[in-house]
Amino acid sequence: MSTENEGNAVPPAPSAPPSAPVDAPAASAHQGHPDPGAAPYPAAPQGYGPQGTPAGDAHQDPAARGGAPGGPHAGTGAHASSVPDPAWPPPPPPATPSYGDGGAGHGGGWGASYQPPAPKNGGGRGRTIAAVLVAALVAGGLGGGLGYTLARENDSSGSTTVSSSTSGGNVKRDPGTVAAVAAKALPSTVTIEAQSSSGEGGTGTGFVFDTQGHIVTNSHVVAEAVDGGKVSATFPNGKKYAGEVVGHAQGYDVAVIKLDDAPSDLKPLTLGNSDDVAVGDSTIAIGAPFGLSNTVTTGIISAKNRPVASSDGSGSQASYMSALQTDASINPGNSGGPLLDAQGNVIGINSAIQSTSNGGFGTGQAGSIGLGFAIPINQAKYVAQELIETGKPVYAKIGASVSLEEAAGGAKITEEGAGGSEPVDPGGPADKAGLEPGDVITKLDDRVIDSGPTLIGEIWTHKPGDEVTITYERDGKERTTELTLGSRVGDS
Repeated sequence: MSTENEGNAVPPAPSAPPSAPVDAPAASAHQGHPDPGAAPYPAAPQGYGPQGTPAGDAHQDPAARGGAPGGPHAGTGAHASSVPDPAWPPPPPPATPSYGDGGAGHGGGWGASYQPPAPKNGGGRGRTIAAVLVAALVAGGLGGGLGYTLARENDSSGSTTVSSSTSGGNVKRDPGTVAAVAAKALPSTVTIEAQSSSGEGGTGTGFVFDTQGHIVTNSHVVAEAVDGGKVSATFPNGKKYAGEVVGHAQGYDVAVIKLDDAPSDLKPLTLGNSDDVAVGDSTIAIGAPFGLSNTVTTGIISAKNRPVASSDGSGSQASYMSALQTDASINPGNSGGPLLDAQGNVIGINSAIQSTSNGGFGTGQAGSIGLGFAIPINQAKYVAQELIETGKPVYAKIGASVSLEEAAGGAKITEEGAGGSEPVDPGGPADKAGLEPGDVITKLDDRVIDSGPTLIGEIWTHKPGDEVTITYERDGKERTTELTLGSRVGDS
């Protein structure tokens, strides 16, 4: 899977949503900023199963211990299993999401021009067919072009061109049409350029969040600009504004930019309710694929609650989401852009794609194959508000280390934490709920949990203090317990 960043390898995500009860919602990339000419991020999501993290390599659930996976997004979570103290995040397994931002447009010719074959002589049959075609065309256009033809009967040129009674600018586009939604949303969607102090960077997308000049995007889009770098946002009218990153959440893959001298006429996009989205709903994505700003694509919601783990392949912390899946075309550069419903409401933030390892334009960059993933806006809104208020993300946690092995049939609490720490935090949420090392969590409320990463994504759709029902197996018996989620502030 390549998340909206350009395609570096990322932690795997299940290829299909975990099966769940009929009444439960169906269980279901991070546009990077690499140099447009950089090598692609290989991948296609493998799910957290037999093809995921190598057996015997267990890692703590960052949501569990309150630590986000290591690296820049490193968390304080423990890692266990056969590796006593592995570095977080775990090495990205093969075939996983990669980010799809980052790129300037790519040039190159489109090939030699078409050369029509030389005409052939003879053939009464050929002349007969041509005559029939002409007759058909004339008959088909007779009704519409009759008035025009009569008005031009004195025209010796013989032209039968028909002009529309209205020009394109006068055509009324009804609310709800793609053109109407795009016309309203485009002025509030920006192309983001992030650059590190060394000059490296890439291109992504963002959208106006409020009238104070805050722009929401992906964390991986602005990663290069976080430590001494530069970030700017360009509106469709060509106006460009410098800005600063006021906060970023690597685990959630959400970031907020504040524009310097923001214009007074900003129009925030309307936020929808991602919980109400249904499979089959129409979607509209806006972004800058391969640097082509203000590009609009359409599709549908293909699935909900899709467990996705993604990374930019640089060793940074993985991001986890219970994503909205769409077949709208999303490519490197779309990361951070809005995914809209048919009414123009934002229902998600485009973040990742699953793609083949090579793409077009001669760069080897990953490209869309119709599998895109967006962070649900209900979660992104909460994260963005926390970043604006405090500058730091707040993560929900259960206070236990879980394995990332896929063969566990759920999220297994490890026998040992990283560095010899306790796998279950003494006095933490899991401890108070009676969970123990070796327990395998199979459900969180009504959502089926088939792996540690799936559990992380589901926990992070909640807020600290939420009460959830945990279903788990111990000694071959299924049990349930109530658990109140704890909290952790920051990415490390």
